Amino acid sequence: MARSRLFLRIMMFFMGLMFTAMIALYAWIRNEVLRKPLDPSRLAALCYGTVARSLGFRPRTRGKPADGPVLYISNHISWSDIPILGGAAPLCFLSKAEVRRWPLIGWLAEQAGTLFIQRGQGRSGQARKEISAALARGQSVLVFPEATTSSGLTVLDFHDRLIHAAVDAGVPIQPISIGYLREGRPDHIAPFIGDDEFQNHIVRLLGQPLPEVAILWHDPVTISSHEEVAAATDELRTTIKSGLEQIQLGQIDAAEVRGSRRAASF
Repeated sequence: MARSRLFLRIMMFFMGLMFTAMIALYAWIRNEVLRKPLDPSRLAALCYGTVARSLGFRPRTRGKPADGPVLYISNHISWSDIPILGGAAPLCFLSKAEVRRWPLIGWLAEQAGTLFIQRGQGRSGQARKEISAALARGQSVLVFPEATTSSGLTVLDFHDRLIHAAVDAGVPIQPISIGYLREGRPDHIAPFIGDDEFQNHIVRLLGQPLPEVAILWHDPVTISSHEEVAAATDELRTTIKSGLEQIQLGQIDAAEVRGSRRAASF
């Protein structure tokens, strides 16, 4: 059963990638040949959502994304956060510059409006400028202030450097909580942490019944000045941590849930 489940899901995943590639090719032709560009953030939402559904994820959701450009910030548990959250709202992500050179994935990420950032000491200033420029163009951007993935049991300390970009661009910040549950408890398979490798992790994850996923969209917050960022960052972390705890305790009102209450299980 586990092998057949894994085989079916991997086939669905590759089919989703191929469909996404066709969408991205169409967008490239519109942008580069016909000079009739599409909104990259809405294209990205379609592509990410296709990948998330092809993997079998059907997240439960409370709240809704803000209207207009906003800086989203979220806790970070796994690589699967990206297609799940990217499919839930029109937005673009940050990515390390090396991803642009990955076969197919790099090209797809570029077509989806991904902001490619050189990592390393002193690079956060350039990343902040890139985010501010995207927000000023009317694109929403999602960043993970933990700067790494966690076990999903709590929320790590936040780095506030990139949060200054929202003040630079004069846009609100919307915190998001995402959590994975298995049999009513925090899932131990979904977290992608340590020295784990993607190919090993996706085999483990897709070979088992998928965890439930829940997303909480919290109320947007406006930060008026750079002097307020440090204190506001602590408050935003507290909000996201509280949301994760609600997910872990199953405290999402059924009346507020959109989508399936459980992940698809082949």
